[in-house]
Amino acid sequence: MSVAAPPLPARTVRVPRNHVLPVLVIAATIGGISCGFVALSPNRLISGQPVALWSAAGAGFTGALGLGGAALLAAGFAAPRRWLTYLTAAIAGAVLVVALAAAGHAAAVLAAGAAPAARVSLGAGFWIVVACAALALVDALQRAGTGAAVQLFVVASLAAAFVVLADTGAFGALSLAHEYANRRDSFAAAIARHIVLVAVSVGAALLIGVPLGLAALRRKRLETPLFAVLNLLQTVPSIALFGLLIVPLSALAGAVPGLAALGIGGVGPAPAIIALVVYALLPVARSTLAGIGGVPPAAIDAARGMGMTARQVFRQVEVPLALPVLLAGLRIVTVQTIGLAVVAALIGAGGLGGFVFDGLGQYATDLVLLGALPAILLALAADFLLRIAAAALDRRNAR
Repeated sequence: MSVAAPPLPARTVRVPRNHVLPVLVIAATIGGISCGFVALSPNRLISGQPVALWSAAGAGFTGALGLGGAALLAAGFAAPRRWLTYLTAAIAGAVLVVALAAAGHAAAVLAAGAAPAARVSLGAGFWIVVACAALALVDALQRAGTGAAVQLFVVASLAAAFVVLADTGAFGALSLAHEYANRRDSFAAAIARHIVLVAVSVGAALLIGVPLGLAALRRKRLETPLFAVLNLLQTVPSIALFGLLIVPLSALAGAVPGLAALGIGGVGPAPAIIALVVYALLPVARSTLAGIGGVPPAAIDAARGMGMTARQVFRQVEVPLALPVLLAGLRIVTVQTIGLAVVAALIGAGGLGGFVFDGLGQYATDLVLLGALPAILLALAADFLLRIAAAALDRRNAR
């Protein structure tokens, strides 16, 4: 009589506790290996040849990035702990800084043995590694439930690290740094013009859109036609709207010379601001309707029972309670306007879009980045600050 052998114990397979980190590490590894970390070209107008990280930056930076990736991968399989989440955020931030330093070092090594006209640009591998590290940092901060103070500290630390690297000349050999050096005088003016365009447009949109949202809330029969018109305006392509404004504003400036003296014409900031305001009206009016309309009726009734007038109820009850929703709408409007203001450079509005379209015309990628990257950073900064303000108001209202 045969006796059946006992079954073999099942092999346990470790499953990641954090599924985001392994995916990001794998993506960064594949991108860093298969794509060039930097690109070397004979001049600023010709596409460069990709150069691997270990070929240009050397074993030191390659090993540091590899260790950082291995640490993030291990953190994805570890049991969740608050201190481990903070450590993961620190490692991800360190990987970001090391990637920046590695790119600068790689550019310096390649530029030292190349012709004076040669340029070293950031490659696809660099952007993939940086994007994955940034996402890992954001994921860690969210899992840790960090507050505004910690998030501001992280952003300030990364900004300080970037400034230190820039001051020490770590990025001096990059083509992007050459483009900045050639346009140093106009760069600050372009950023200032861009901020002014956004501030004036958003401010005007608030002055117009908030009353429109209140009118739609107080008089329900206006809501459907009002938002039908605003939705229709939102569907018009930005370039088409800029073009449509050229003829009437040119005619108006010709008929009224005083307007032309004020800078109002078919090209320049005037049509850009008008178009940006038109695009901002829908989210402003919609957030006003949702925010004020979402105030609990019990709070309004209690305020009226205390003898408050309609204006006092609006100022002291409705607006404070609706402020988080209003800030969320303002965040959307501001980020949208920062992006659309880049396109406004096509009609002579100035700003960072001038670098973008000059670079496209010259087929100079790094000149495009000189305008695009600051615009992206402005949008991220506005989104970050307004998001923190909205979260702070939510916590205050919850008390």
